Parts: sequence; structure tokens; C-alpha cells
Amino acid sequence: MKINKNILLNNKANIIYGISLAFLLFFLKWLELRFIIFSHSYEIYIGLIAVLFTALGIWLALKLSKPKIETVIIEKEIYIEKPETFVPNTSLISELELSKRELEVLALLAKGSSNQEIASQLFVSLSTVKAHNQNLFEKLDVKRRIQAVEKAKRLNIIP
Repeated sequence: MKINKNILLNNKANIIYGISLAFLLFFLKWLELRFIIFSHSYEIYIGLIAVLFTALGIWLALKLSKPKIETVIIEKEIYIEKPETFVPNTSLISELELSKRELEVLALLAKGSSNQEIASQLFVSLSTVKAHNQNLFEKLDVKRRIQAVEKAKRLNIIP
């Protein structure tokens, strides 16, 4: 404690000088602020109005852009009874001009066989299977194997 009092007493002039400079600096900044406010009050007023309208515009845009309808997705299991015996849609098969080999490839695709497995089961080359796949995709107007199988099942081409 005694050391702190000695430091304060020895540096009393420096401390008073520093505090007076701080007050003087505060006073000068206050005068400068008053000068800016009085001489540029019109610009400050316009700036505040611009900030207010910008904030109001952003708030209004966010409020109006939110959808008013809430979409709720409900998933339910639907049981579809399939007939015991499958009857292919022969008129559609002839309309799409699907060959017997393409139907075989499509049935193997539905079972989940790869191109190599299909080639070995049908005793054809891999490029032949790929050509049949491309023909099927073109005739069924799809881009992928899964889409081809789904569309063929939907159209009653395969079971």
C-alpha cells in the first residue's frame, strides 16, 4: 500500500496532466460532433431516412417472399394387389416394337442383373447387351436402368 501511495505522489503532476488532456480531448471531440451535427444536419436526416427505408424494404421483401402455403408430406403404405398370373400388354409391346431379346434383357434388368451377368445368361457379348440396353432406353424414353424397369412394370410389359 505504501509503495502505491509513493508512486501516486511522485507522479501526481503526470496523472493530473494526463486527466486534463483526456478531458480536453473529450471536449474537442464533443465540439467537433456538435459542429458536424449542426452544419450537416440535413444530410444526416436524409441518411437516417434512407437507412430506415432500406431496413423497412428488406423486412417487407422477406415478409412477402415467404410462402403462405405450408406443404406437408405424409407417407403412407399403399397395398396394391397384383393378379396371380401376369398378362403382358402385347399391344403395347408391338407398338413399342420391343423384340423378344430386348424383353429378355429387360426382365433380367428387373431382377437386378449386371450387364456382364445378362451377357453370360443369354450367351451374347457384353457390347450386344449394351446395345439392347440403349435400344430399350430409347424405345421406353428413359435414361437409366431403374427408370426403364419402373416404366416397364407400370406399363405391364414385365411382371
